[in-house]
Amino acid sequence: MRSTFCTNIKFLRTRRKRTQDDVATALGMKRSTLSGYENGIAQPNMDALVAFSEYYKVAIDSLIRADLTKLTGFELSQLERGYDVFIRGTNLRVLATTVNADNVENIELVSEKAKAGYATGFADPEYIKVLPTFHLPFLSKERKYRTFQISGDSMLPIPDRAYVTGEFVQNWETIRNKMPYIVLTLNDGVVFKILENKIKEAQKVTLHSLNELYDPYDMHISEIREVWKFVNYISPEMPEPNREINKLVDEVTRLKKTVQAIQMKMDL
Repeated sequence: MRSTFCTNIKFLRTRRKRTQDDVATALGMKRSTLSGYENGIAQPNMDALVAFSEYYKVAIDSLIRADLTKLTGFELSQLERGYDVFIRGTNLRVLATTVNADNVENIELVSEKAKAGYATGFADPEYIKVLPTFHLPFLSKERKYRTFQISGDSMLPIPDRAYVTGEFVQNWETIRNKMPYIVLTLNDGVVFKILENKIKEAQKVTLHSLNELYDPYDMHISEIREVWKFVNYISPEMPEPNREINKLVDEVTRLKKTVQAIQMKMDL
């Protein structure tokens, strides 16, 4: 425990840019005592372990058993948000993922051809590691992203076969109403929809399409495997023009011309 614990508490302190004086004062201990813990000279008692756990919001088991320095930026951000395997247990949604040589999370690409395999292999690290990967420099290293190729016209003006990138959603209760998400479902595979969150009251979500020709439908959370919040999309096609807006613009232009004509007659 000693080497892992001392490494972890020093790593967490420096990651948050705190001095030993800052942390010692917050925990109500002497700086020399904290230094002893970080250097592995002193062994913390249970009260000290509890204090460190509450201060850093990391479970005691994680502090003494896991080498936090080996976690990726995404894994650390999840840990700091409270998604600790030793705290949440089976409530933690385990994600198979890949990293590059610098331990930075990849963005895996799930093409149209790969979606059928993804429906069954999404939790298999061996399947995930053979997917093509890339990086988008403007996305945060503290988040986990994956890109899916969509099909069909249900989400027009986002065109058929566009590549849609999503951010992994750990806690489904945070799904925001009327926002777009990529959802891995039990029976329908990967779908891209606008979600309506009804989890708290009914343990379900309602899925809406942007294309009004498609009716919304409900889905129980037991039928959902993963949720990814829409971030952006890439497509070689221009979106279809919004004909309704064009009609409105034309009507406003016509009315302006009519008003101008009336004003000219009144000036005469």
